[in-house]
Amino acid sequence: MPPRVYLDHAATTPLRPVARAAMLAACDVWANPSSPHGEGRAARAALEESRRRIAAATGWRGAILFTSGASEGIATVMRGAKAGRRIVSAVEHDALRRVGEGAVPLPVGADGRVSADGLALAIERAGEAPLVAVQAVNSETGVIQPFETIAETVRSARGLWLCDATQAVGKIDLPDADFIAFSAHKFGGPVGVGALLVRDLATLEAGGGQEQGYRGGTENLPGVAAMAAALDEGSGWIDRIADLRARCDAAIEAAGGAIVARDAPRLATIASYRMPGMAAAAQLIRFDMAGFAVSAGSACSSGSLKPSHVLAAMGIDARTAAETIRVSFGRTTSGGEIDGFCEQWRAIARDATARAA
Repeated sequence: MPPRVYLDHAATTPLRPVARAAMLAACDVWANPSSPHGEGRAARAALEESRRRIAAATGWRGAILFTSGASEGIATVMRGAKAGRRIVSAVEHDALRRVGEGAVPLPVGADGRVSADGLALAIERAGEAPLVAVQAVNSETGVIQPFETIAETVRSARGLWLCDATQAVGKIDLPDADFIAFSAHKFGGPVGVGALLVRDLATLEAGGGQEQGYRGGTENLPGVAAMAAALDEGSGWIDRIADLRARCDAAIEAAGGAIVARDAPRLATIASYRMPGMAAAAQLIRFDMAGFAVSAGSACSSGSLKPSHVLAAMGIDARTAAETIRVSFGRTTSGGEIDGFCEQWRAIARDATARAA
């Protein structure tokens, strides 16, 4: 049997060797970083060194709070930001939508992006100094939001911007947001650890005994050390992946497929493709049997295969959405793997065409 090909890196990507080594080394620094004794102080020093490395890797000058992942960071801000009414874009991840019930909705255009006019209207509805939640990159389509427009519009309303940057960290420069949440396992760190970047701690309600009083629970030093090591490796591989994604895009279109948000700014590691005449559920089975791991939508929705709220928000009809899968590329993705995937796509597409005839 040929080796399987993993093309679901947007859900989670393999732990990088440097991250694994850093995590194992940090396991030997076994004391609680909050303890006052020598062992505790050594653990605290290792934790703060990781914090400095993450600040350097992300270019962040504010506070960095360690969390269990983006979901926790998002919930912390949605519940504790010192701002007015919440505004939530229509394409946010389910983790944010769950804690954003009752928020003012912010629509997106057919390209999946918010507009200055749409954001200004939502702010007018929300009132003064709102908290605006707009992600950096969509996990289903790869669409990149207009960072400068969002930052300028939110600040002019004396509001705060919460940005879920889970798909962006380690790949592109971060936006000028007030809060940035992310998870380590999206860029080669371990599962169960992440960070919340806070421009000004005075804009967030405190709520714990650790992390400068903003989080409860002993810090996950091995996870944090591994996250810092993964970020240290940088994003030098992105240009190569951009070339592979362009190759894949061209092959899909040549085979009669369609690219979601084809002309929008998109992150190189994510693409959504429609195969006319073949349901996404059937495609996933066929690809899996052929040795290719892909998904339908985000990892939190692909298991249930429920309709994508992201594609619906972009005005994509239910039938088209039901025929769309996500393919996501990682640091180790090779040209041979992409060629093999495209060959399999063509074979499945031919079957779909034959059945429709």
